[in-house]
Amino acid sequence: MNAPEDRARSPHTGWTRAHWAELADRMLAAVGPYRSPLGARVDLPGPPSRYGPASDGLEGFARTLLLAGFRVAGERGADPTGLLERYAAGLAAGTDPGSPEAWPRPDELGQAKVEAASLALILALTRPWLWDLLDDGVRERTVNWLSTVVGQPYPPINWVWFRIVVESFLREVGGPWSAADIEEDLAVHASLRRTGGWLSDGADERAFDHYTGWALHLYPLLWTRTFDVVGSLCPPELAARWADDLARYLDDAVHLIGADGSPLLQGRSLIYRFAAAAPLWTAAFTGTGDLPPGLIRRAASGIVRHFADRGAPDAEGLLSLGWHHAWPGMRQAYSGPGSPYWAAKGVLGLALPADHPVWTAVEEPLPVERGDFARVIEAPGWLVSGRHGDGIVTVVNHGTDHARPGVTSTDAPLYARLGYSTATVPPLIGPAVDAPLDNAAVLVDGSGRATHRTGFATRHAGLAPGGVLLAASGGRAHWVDPAPDAGPDHGSGRQGAITPGPELAVASAVRGGVEVRLVRVGAAEHPTGPLRLRLGGWPIASAERPGTGPDALAHTARLRSALRPLLGFTDAGVTLERDTGPLGAWTAIPWLAADGVPAAGGLFAALVTLDGGGAPRGAAPHGAAPTVSAGPDAATVTWPDGHRTRVQI
Repeated sequence: MNAPEDRARSPHTGWTRAHWAELADRMLAAVGPYRSPLGARVDLPGPPSRYGPASDGLEGFARTLLLAGFRVAGERGADPTGLLERYAAGLAAGTDPGSPEAWPRPDELGQAKVEAASLALILALTRPWLWDLLDDGVRERTVNWLSTVVGQPYPPINWVWFRIVVESFLREVGGPWSAADIEEDLAVHASLRRTGGWLSDGADERAFDHYTGWALHLYPLLWTRTFDVVGSLCPPELAARWADDLARYLDDAVHLIGADGSPLLQGRSLIYRFAAAAPLWTAAFTGTGDLPPGLIRRAASGIVRHFADRGAPDAEGLLSLGWHHAWPGMRQAYSGPGSPYWAAKGVLGLALPADHPVWTAVEEPLPVERGDFARVIEAPGWLVSGRHGDGIVTVVNHGTDHARPGVTSTDAPLYARLGYSTATVPPLIGPAVDAPLDNAAVLVDGSGRATHRTGFATRHAGLAPGGVLLAASGGRAHWVDPAPDAGPDHGSGRQGAITPGPELAVASAVRGGVEVRLVRVGAAEHPTGPLRLRLGGWPIASAERPGTGPDALAHTARLRSALRPLLGFTDAGVTLERDTGPLGAWTAIPWLAADGVPAAGGLFAALVTLDGGGAPRGAAPHGAAPTVSAGPDAATVTWPDGHRTRVQI
């Protein structure tokens, strides 16, 4: 970055609007060599998606157009490098059925429905400087191409907003549209709403992830601001409800950002990276909520700088399929080389002028920078701890699996684990995908197969006296032999042949960022032979081989992960893996196990810690640790200071 840091206005990140503009300009310049001859495609390097090169090229065009549109809108049409002129040429070629670069239509290819929304949004947002200057033939062909969405089926997830945005644009330029389509799509959105301003990306699933922010909160309020729909297609009270939902969601979202700017590493499509900042900018762009502008900018700048300082975009200025660096193992089947440019949603703030309060206010600290905190997020069933000392935010998960209660599939690594954080990520490829190890309580059979928990029931989640976070979940554990044709990876677990196992209940008591994890094994309806109970801890990664200590302890230069047996466990170790995650070549996972067949009703307990350096909290080799005593229906945790917590399991 050439822009000088401003530590007076931005004491936490040093970034100003000039840094954001410089980043956007660099990214847009970098895609120039990858434009097709007529400009309708941006054919970026990287492995293709399952939809083929025509779809991938359209995706590259549409998603970089988002970035260009925000950049020009924030300058009120000033466009000295001719960004919109190049995209206008691409529109002319892509919408021409006779062009060698003609785009696949939304009624021909599902992915085109997604990209059509980006085109329509930017055509509306930059209308005086792009749409109004196109010749009549290009406008007519664009309307014809976009209008193929009318009446088309859309999956009942965040995709409904793609049709709403496109048809709203068509309505405003005199094209065909359907009030029935929009009414139907708004009803789907309503079915996704959950408590506390959260939304599940699937009406009958516990699909909580970043899509809540970068899709399901972004589009509704942008729709009310960009299009003339309030009072006609959108009742004012509905817009007010969405604004309230976003405000409540953001109160949680800012607690899920680490002091280093890392968003929570959980959920699918993480290759979109700093799109995690999109709901913050949505609040600023629409004047919604009560987050101070200085906190919005600190959070958003922290997220984007986190990636910019760690290799995203890369030295060429491109976003790759990965996290900090290229790591294709992160992609889902729908991900192509242009997919990462949905990160442009996290740059929406550039559509706001330089004199907007979000750019002029002094940065305010994130919650984790103000002190330790503990909170329950009810909808996804998360116990959230922030630690001021190391800046890490952890989530203990008893409510999210990207499935429904009773489903028997494999555990999706980015949804069904017991823990997620801003400093760790589960192994995304390798043996732990089909045999959960990290942050998992499993039964291992004689052949080494591990059970899965997807389809569990959430028992409770709340805050107990003494600042203790409590939650429990459970259900029938099951083994899965995934089918060879289990289908493309869209983030969920995989189906296959099921072997039912015993009931397995897990409870967590979290205090001061330290978790006591309790496991109770129920009786098996169908005996499966000798079983071993195994409990996995936090996975930590680094470029160098992590160190291991006595028993279940692993450490890198910046992280330590440990398990300490409190009740029932008799064996311990650390598993080391190579090239199974994007945060480093090595991943270390501590684990505990119980020898022999766990008796029905038996209780097991361990102290589970993740720390940003020094001795793990509560897990020093000779330090005091909580104790656990078992009762018939509950356990009692006695903390080192004598405070007692009753935990229902």
